[in-house]
Formats: sequence, structure tokens, C-alpha cells
Amino acid sequence: MTLESKFMTERNSCPMTAAEIADAYFMEHRAKLIDLAAFLDRVDRASDADDEGLGVDFRITALHECLKILNDGKNDRTRRVLEHLSDHSSEPLQTAPMKGALGAPAPE
Repeated sequence: MTLESKFMTERNSCPMTAAEIADAYFMEHRAKLIDLAAFLDRVDRASDADDEGLGVDFRITALHECLKILNDGKNDRTRRVLEHLSDHSSEPLQTAPMKGALGAPAPE
């Protein structure tokens, strides 16, 4: 196996060690995780929130589903989360319902 093919495998595609990655990026992602926790706490405190913070808005539900993907122990989380949050429709809309993006596909 050549060095190049070694790094092309899914398991060994990063030349850094796990400790090096943690040293370089842990604090940045710790802050993002705390920010996400604060967002979910605000949703829980919202006047129309149900017991799990679900069902109130499809984007909140999509976020909770993505958290399950992050924690399922399977590979390729980035692709799977992106696919979950992407609109897979192929037909163009006659008119845009609003300016901007929603960030998750709206229920049909």
C-alpha cells in the first residue's frame, strides 16, 4: 500500500492524530456545542414549545434529527447531515415563497 492510498482510506484520510485534532479544534467546537445547547434551551422556553421542543417548527425537528445522526456512531456524518438538511426536490418553484433560505426542507 502506497502512502497516498493509505491516506485515501476512510479511516486514515487525515494525517493528524486525534490528539492533534483536539489540540487544534476542540475549543472552537466546544463553543459551537455550547451555542447549540443555548439555542435549544431558548426553544424549550418558548411559549409554544411542547415537552420535547419538537413539533413546533420543522427546522427544530430537523435539528434534533441531525443530532441523532451525529451520535449514531456511523461514518460520513457530514454528508448525512447535509443531505438531511437539503431540499431534494427537482421541480422549480413558480415563485419564491420568501427571500432567503429556510435551512431545512419544509414538510410537504
